[in-house]
Amino acid sequence: MGKNVLIIGASGDIGKHIAINLGEAGHQLILHYNQNDAAIEEIKSLLPDETILSVIQADLQTTKHIQVFIKQVVFSVDAIVFACGNAHYSLFQDTSEQTMDTLIQLHIKAPWLICQAFLPEMIERRSGHIIMITSVWGEVGASYEVAYSSVKGAQISFIKALAKEVGSSHVLVNGVSPGWIDTKMNDLSKEEREKLKMEIPLQRPGSPNDVSDLVHFLLSDKANYIHGQIIRVDGGWQ
Repeated sequence: MGKNVLIIGASGDIGKHIAINLGEAGHQLILHYNQNDAAIEEIKSLLPDETILSVIQADLQTTKHIQVFIKQVVFSVDAIVFACGNAHYSLFQDTSEQTMDTLIQLHIKAPWLICQAFLPEMIERRSGHIIMITSVWGEVGASYEVAYSSVKGAQISFIKALAKEVGSSHVLVNGVSPGWIDTKMNDLSKEEREKLKMEIPLQRPGSPNDVSDLVHFLLSDKANYIHGQIIRVDGGWQ
């Protein structure tokens, strides 16, 4: 029997592949998205109707909207996959306070509040999964992405700390740390792509399926002793 999986950011390139992968594996999905209706329609077209329990549109940039979103989740949640967020590329001294606030809200505060809402049920049931798609930049940092690296680093600390707190309740908490994944968010010129490929031992970017396959594994019974880990999907890059 599949799990009821809440996917935050199901309309992004990685979130969409996670949704399709998990749906094909027999899980039931609660899909969150903000603006990309076309991606949600694509997911719906590829999966049986009974696989998708609900689709909820919500902008998670304000606490008020997060609270409204949480109230719209009417199904029991066995697992949460966080695949939403925005990158930001600029010199740190040119990064506006508004951009900082948005990054903190989407990458840190939204996951905090959503986990707070659904953890009590998981703890009472003594079963649950929280999986966060973070980034290698949260581990090693990146110039011109200082603010983004900072919030991804905060996600990693959250994963490790929460895992210690809820492990005795059999709620598994893990992070997936992608390197260069070939998505619209990582759109590069031909020259940039070739240069970056030379830095990666596997000589290619990762695909969204490389990430979704790991998420699928972490939700399976074969990963029941993997807890509090940040697992890289980077082709040996960092």
